[in-house]
Amino acid sequence: MNTKYLIPAASLMVLLGASTVTLAETSAKPKSADTATAIGDAAVTTKVKAKFLGDSRLKNTDISVTTANGVVSLTGKAPSSDAKTTAEDLARQVEGVRNVDNLIESPSVTGKIGSDVKKAANKTEQATSDSWITTKVKSSLLASSVTKGLKISVNTTNHVVVLTGTVSSQAAIDHAVDIAKRVKGVESVDSSGLKVGNS
Repeated sequence: MNTKYLIPAASLMVLLGASTVTLAETSAKPKSADTATAIGDAAVTTKVKAKFLGDSRLKNTDISVTTANGVVSLTGKAPSSDAKTTAEDLARQVEGVRNVDNLIESPSVTGKIGSDVKKAANKTEQATSDSWITTKVKSSLLASSVTKGLKISVNTTNHVVVLTGTVSSQAAIDHAVDIAKRVKGVESVDSSGLKVGNS
């Protein structure tokens, strides 16, 4: 055998053997945390909890903290997305924290928007109801032979009907109040603005 080919072949075998060792080492699965890492993780958890206790922004929260290999996991509930973000920010400030997995549940922005829309809808419904009540009282007063032709103004706020104007008699005032009270949705009737006199 020619020695001129033997040396490069041997070198190639050595290189292949080295890379096989390297590949075997890299593909090995990471080992579970050793005792020192576990102690370090416990210390990180304690420090994060201490930071949470000292921050007034996290008063009404119920947050659990666990740490594994320097990764802090936050679970539980917070009253707002701001509190959720605050918890994550505080955890990241602790020495030894490599990453934070924030799984805290908090009301979403869309939930808040939905709540605001519902409130606005209720206000609109209230206004519509007051408007409907006013229209219904006016038409009922016009349909009555006793109050037809009388100059009675009707305004409704929060389901309270306010009657103002001048009528021919106390009986007409009583009749107008009775008509208004019978309209669905009316809570009370204020007739102090109705006066007896020449209409």
